[in-house]
Amino acid sequence: MDREKLVAKMKEIVAPYSHDPEALANIDYSTDFIKDLKINSANLVDIILDVEEEFDIEIDNQEMTRMLTVSETVAIIEAKLKEVDRK
Repeated sequence: MDREKLVAKMKEIVAPYSHDPEALANIDYSTDFIKDLKINSANLVDIILDVEEEFDIEIDNQEMTRMLTVSETVAIIEAKLKEVDRK
């Protein structure tokens, strides 16, 4: 899956948790979940669980702590999907 599609999928995943519709409409690779989309830390956990389910991957605690932006989240998803492809 290319990055544009991953960013679009992230927009779908975070939509229920965002408290800033304008920021959500403008989500891109540089978007910060907390600062830009006003998503709280409890909802970040929900987003991570949704990402795991959507892409059928497992995200460890170290990776979770890095998933604060769309770019970092997409990078982690890409790495996980490559791992799955190698198996």
